[in-house]
Amino acid sequence: MINKFVRSIAEALEGVKDGSTVLIGGFGPVGQPNALIEGLAEQGAKDLTVVANNAGTGRTGLAKLMELGRVRKIVCSFPRSSGSVVFEELYKAGKIELEIVPQGTLAERMRAAGAGVPAFFTPTGANTLLAKGKEVREYNGRPCILEEALPGDVALVEAWRADRWGNLVYRESGRNFNPVMAMAGKCTVVQTQHLCEDERGLDPETIVTPGIFTDRVVHVPYGDPQS
Repeated sequence: MINKFVRSIAEALEGVKDGSTVLIGGFGPVGQPNALIEGLAEQGAKDLTVVANNAGTGRTGLAKLMELGRVRKIVCSFPRSSGSVVFEELYKAGKIELEIVPQGTLAERMRAAGAGVPAFFTPTGANTLLAKGKEVREYNGRPCILEEALPGDVALVEAWRADRWGNLVYRESGRNFNPVMAMAGKCTVVQTQHLCEDERGLDPETIVTPGIFTDRVVHVPYGDPQS
């Protein structure tokens, strides 16, 4: 019988290796799998490439992972924000690499990875520094640059509710990057706020991420399941 629930954060993150590319869901703190990020800090994997919407805030979560020296490179759209103190310190000291990717392109690169598309052309970033070193072609009179798919060795995702098959639903803006990252991860690890106790599983009409994209699910309770 398929049951993708695991008993602990440690079990959920078992096998994450040094040098992995880790996709981390969320838009800032919204929909971010904070328990899994903290667990990764404890797990000890290093030399990581992290893909996220931003470069963390304060000194917790992703920022803590960077401060511990576990992150070699970050791929994101917004490296600087009002609280991105750790990233700025590390970047100024030359201790972390940065690849800036426009937000829509970032999402599409991961969606492409999940769909088995190796690369695509987009006008976003053409005639800017972001196009440096990339193939350029003209479509309908517009220059477009070639962007490669962006898969992850591991994807860390937060869901609102999950069933034992690994089917996922999200709540409102908590959906953000999580579905495309779930598709793009070779091993997708999910922290879910609520469990579906119905033996029939989630209502198929509500499922956003099918269980085929999910490998492990850990319950991190939060909030009212009926709200």
